[in-house]
Amino acid sequence: MKLLTFREGDTERLGVKTDAGVIDVHAAQTALGEGANGPAPESMGALLATGEPGAAALADLVARAAGRQGDWLRDEATLTLGPAVPNPGKILCVGLNYRKHAEESGAAIPTTPVLFSKFNNAIAAPEEGVPLPDVGTEYDYEVELGVVVGRTAHNVAQDDALDYVAGYVTANDVSCRDLQMRTSQWLLGKTMDKFLPIGPYLVTADEAGDPQAFQLKTWHNGVLRQNSNTADMIFSVAEIIAYASQYFTLEPGDVIVTGTPQGVIMGLPEKNWMKPGDEVIVEVEGLGKLRNPMVAG
Repeated sequence: MKLLTFREGDTERLGVKTDAGVIDVHAAQTALGEGANGPAPESMGALLATGEPGAAALADLVARAAGRQGDWLRDEATLTLGPAVPNPGKILCVGLNYRKHAEESGAAIPTTPVLFSKFNNAIAAPEEGVPLPDVGTEYDYEVELGVVVGRTAHNVAQDDALDYVAGYVTANDVSCRDLQMRTSQWLLGKTMDKFLPIGPYLVTADEAGDPQAFQLKTWHNGVLRQNSNTADMIFSVAEIIAYASQYFTLEPGDVIVTGTPQGVIMGLPEKNWMKPGDEVIVEVEGLGKLRNPMVAG
């Protein structure tokens, strides 16, 4: 399934993208009632928390709603989308996970995954403005494959690791390089407000396909800057999940952003850092394009 969240007033609701339009899960369930698998979760958080039973109930509702006309079918163009995962429990990031990006950064090729974190204040929606405050100047983009955890994972084997994935999202790991490099800890330049736009869709693992075969692209003010493939990762999605789960438990709804390929501004000969008024579009193949304007902080 291709899932999204959209905003109705102060409420973020779950939608399912179909060829006919977006199924509003709340409206469909109100009209059609519960199915044989029980009530379908009506928010992304509830879906991730309920795991396979929740997914089965949602699939049943979608099957009953598909091909029928009702006020539950919405035109995506009229919706205000929220972040694909509005409130992740943990946001785990992987640095220097593409060989050419490590080289353009002047860094040694890692021998183990380089892990750091962002906080929930960094989450932003598609089309939402990303503020660039005056406390920094070297603002950069990073297209990344985001992995959404679907099952509690503790000390899992690499061969089993992808079984713990609920789905995948497009993410932009916005970074302020002068703050990031101020100390050996990258957090300051990574977790400023709205510095992790995520969406527009969460594509379930069964539909998304092989996570090591996705094309990634970034356009900065219409110019293609990043163009690579997850096949170039130093550590695969399965390796990252297995490695991290040795040290701390991953929970349903946690988000892992898995690194960026070459082409960031930091690695370009002419460093035209992002500024208010710029537009950045990032895309992971099959997961949708994520557009965000940069705005004054």
